[in-house]
Amino acid sequence: MVSNPLISAFSERGDMRAFANNYIPETEIMQRARQRGVEIGSYETTPAVGSLLRYLTHLVGASSIVEVGTGSGVSGLWIIPSMIDKGLFTSIDDEVENARLAKQAFDEASFSSSRYRLITGNSTEIVGKLADSLYDIFILRKSRDIFENVENAHRSLRPGGVLVIDRALMGGKVADPTQRDEATVAFRDAIKVIREARELWMPMLLPVGDGVLVATKI
Repeated sequence: MVSNPLISAFSERGDMRAFANNYIPETEIMQRARQRGVEIGSYETTPAVGSLLRYLTHLVGASSIVEVGTGSGVSGLWIIPSMIDKGLFTSIDDEVENARLAKQAFDEASFSSSRYRLITGNSTEIVGKLADSLYDIFILRKSRDIFENVENAHRSLRPGGVLVIDRALMGGKVADPTQRDEATVAFRDAIKVIREARELWMPMLLPVGDGVLVATKI
């Protein structure tokens, strides 16, 4: 039997995900925030995705960023230092506890309260009230009402602004057609709709973290 050299080459490689997650190490403040998130069962962006968000923030010179899904504030710790000096980071979550933990993390990082705002309540209703054509980057992490939130993201982003769907592949479940739970199906359908809306978005899908969709508003 002839072995496949391509398969052999890949099988001998190291753990790319672990290597990528450790490429830019998290600070002690990030690690503590992540641990607090683990304790309450919140989803936190992976270090590799955090560094991607930091990179995108710097790349576009972002002054206004909104995320839906605060977690314990890990993503904000990556993003806020890379925004312009007078930039404003807005994080929206349904849970008051998440906002409390995020504020704790931001206080530990000595972020001025003028650099961020934490909003709690029905995230879909709040997103629907955001200003038009204002934001440079719009980050989504929740599958609930994903289609409505994507529409509002397009409305709220400036032309050329960037949509990021964190955990868009649900750690691989979206790529498995046998996985039919509600959250997986919602993300699977959402990334398909974005791909097909060529007049609205220029997207790419990355196998980073639990999967990231990045799309520029046209």
